[in-house]
Amino acid sequence: MRKARLHGWQGLLLVIIFLSGCAPWEHHQQTQVALQQTETAAAWTVTPTVTATSTPTITPSPTATFTPTITLTPTITSTPTITPSPTYDFPDVVVSVAAAHCRYGPSKAYLHAADLYEGDRGIVDGRWPYSNWLYVKFDKLSYHCWVSPSVVEVTGDLSPLFYVDLHLERVGSNMYGPPKYVRASRKGDQVTISWSKVWMTEDDDRGYLIEAWVCQNGAYLWWTAGFPDQYTTSYTVTDDNTCSMPSSGKLYTVEKHGFSEPVIIPWPEY
Repeated sequence: MRKARLHGWQGLLLVIIFLSGCAPWEHHQQTQVALQQTETAAAWTVTPTVTATSTPTITPSPTATFTPTITLTPTITSTPTITPSPTYDFPDVVVSVAAAHCRYGPSKAYLHAADLYEGDRGIVDGRWPYSNWLYVKFDKLSYHCWVSPSVVEVTGDLSPLFYVDLHLERVGSNMYGPPKYVRASRKGDQVTISWSKVWMTEDDDRGYLIEAWVCQNGAYLWWTAGFPDQYTTSYTVTDDNTCSMPSSGKLYTVEKHGFSEPVIIPWPEY
């Protein structure tokens, strides 16, 4: 009986001891759990501090606007009335002699171009500044030629007509070439021009032509001289010293088809 009580007390004592040992552990566990929950709560409640940053203001690009081109309204002006210039009526000519010559230059020294007869008509297209000869297109011819005013009657005003230049190299052709060994000598007021003969067939032969500017008694003259055949190889002309302009000259070979290139005459000083 006594042993049974003893065992009962011992068991009770063991239970008390066991419970006493468990209580601190249980308290320790509760403390640990509380700390963990506090830390967790702290972790949950910590709010990170947000640094304020300035938000850039977006400035919208300006909208392109179309500037209209200003079109000026033209001022209406009255259209001037055009008064037509009077049309120049070129002078007419009619041959007034029984027979005459039309030539390739404005003097009798030039090559014959056509035969003219009384009543032949034409239009005057020009004139020569150093003589009165007229540059005419006759109705019966397909080309122009020069005629002396002494053999035609003129109807119309000649003064507005232009002067016409001579281009003898354009007239026909020349197969013989210009004269050679052209020279000139002076004896006082007399100048003698000479050259070597240019051989030509008898049918082609029309001699030579001299165009010159000479001084005579203070007058500066345009001077021409023609020679009928190839055998005339010299010519003498009066040329004094009473002009301020220098004298000069050119020499051509002439055959029935046209003129050669000119040779400059070496004019002697006074």
